[in-house]
Amino acid sequence: MKIVSVLKRNRLIFLVLVVYSILLFTSPDKAIQSWKNSTYYLIEMLQVLPVIFLLTVVIEALVPKEMITKGFGEKSGIKGNLFSLLLGSISAGPIYAAFPISKLMLKKGASITNIVIILSSWAVIKIPMLANEVKFLGIKFMGIRWVLTVISIFTMGYFMALFVKKRDLPKPEMESKERILTIKQEYCIGCGVCVKLLPEYYEIRDNKAFVKQDPKEKSQIAVIVKMADKCPTKAIVVGQSE
Repeated sequence: MKIVSVLKRNRLIFLVLVVYSILLFTSPDKAIQSWKNSTYYLIEMLQVLPVIFLLTVVIEALVPKEMITKGFGEKSGIKGNLFSLLLGSISAGPIYAAFPISKLMLKKGASITNIVIILSSWAVIKIPMLANEVKFLGIKFMGIRWVLTVISIFTMGYFMALFVKKRDLPKPEMESKERILTIKQEYCIGCGVCVKLLPEYYEIRDNKAFVKQDPKEKSQIAVIVKMADKCPTKAIVVGQSE
């Protein structure tokens, strides 16, 4: 049973190893070339990711949540879209380096739309990439492609925000376990009773209630427990993880 559990947790790695093994017997040359390519990208990741993780620590510690919310949040409007486009365009490094930064920005209040714009512009319209495009294909080709790509990126960002909400995104396991106060999103109807009674602990986002902060003292927990009983769907849980 333990082996099965390990395989389930690492099924993607296991699947890749199986594919490599089959390829090694059926086409050894392609298997060796694939292994070399994988090794190259693995070494690149090991070189890039420590720098990215250091950058996320700096952002976490030094950049206030209010700044991210104001510049890239739901109410940042077209200004936030343009900031996101600029941030993605001047970025450096491979696209996978953008994922931990994007996750941190979402945590600090960035909108789904702006995260999509950052990731997409990072991937296809970085400034160094545009310079090379001009060199090989000409400025007219680059300019028209850039305009059409930006229109597509903005459109995709707005459509993603319609279909994907922050509550749909995975939460870190440790973060969920450490919370004292949680809300079962599948039960929440967004009535706002919790926000009206205890606005310092709850907020409404996308027609759902979310926890702003955990209580820090036992006296506060008692007040929250009393208020939780007034939730019509009993979605508020105190002292348990979601």
